[in-house]
Amino acid sequence: MAPQLGLCSVTFRSLPVAEVVRLSVAAGLDCVEWGADVHAPPSDAAALAEVRDRTADAGLRVASYGAYWRAGVHPLEDLHPVLDAAQVLGAPRVRVWAGDRGTDVATDETWRRVVDATSAAGELARARGLRLGLEFHARTLTDSAESTVRLLDLVGQPAVVPYWQPRLDDQPGAALEGLRPLVDRVDAVHVFSWWPGDHRLPLADRADLWQPALAELLGRHPAIDLLLEFVPGDDPSRLSTEAATLRRWVQGVRV
Repeated sequence: MAPQLGLCSVTFRSLPVAEVVRLSVAAGLDCVEWGADVHAPPSDAAALAEVRDRTADAGLRVASYGAYWRAGVHPLEDLHPVLDAAQVLGAPRVRVWAGDRGTDVATDETWRRVVDATSAAGELARARGLRLGLEFHARTLTDSAESTVRLLDLVGQPAVVPYWQPRLDDQPGAALEGLRPLVDRVDAVHVFSWWPGDHRLPLADRADLWQPALAELLGRHPAIDLLLEFVPGDDPSRLSTEAATLRRWVQGVRV
């Protein structure tokens, strides 16, 4: 068992599917999280077939389907075509969002609505043999480790699992403290190096965050998906360097 290094296709939204696949192969990656916004819209059967076939033909795996359905905001019936698309792609997991309000402004009604919708969505995913991955992100109910644990416990649905990524502007120590309550449950990781805010740095510039985070993650999930998301300047030529940095760190972890 080994970690699976991959790419979120949203990193290169402006590029065609074939070029995203080519770049992934050239960087020595294992898998791709295909986004539903541009490359693999759920309503576009031809696009889904192209993504599935090009990914498989290149020897890559579809890691997940990056969807933009928001629990408690979008109707549950809107999730059905998303799950259909994930099955066409052969994705084991669909990435979704826990509402559209952060915990600083969420009311009891917000929590009830998001919990109920997430639980129902998780059951739909489970019935299809899929997992539902919650984006770890600001302005949602998964904007901190504590709120994510609370939501997962309230939902109580084994098919619902969390993603993890460092929160914007967290120092390395704070980011690691935010990982530890989730580390046993994390299903996938979005890997990027932003500082300050969303200023995109080379991955190596945040080694003090990522090397200990990877040690924590791989100690519990030796085959976890580590998905590169965004690169400095949105420059495709930077992907291979970023992938090499991540690979070097992974190889340096002793578990």
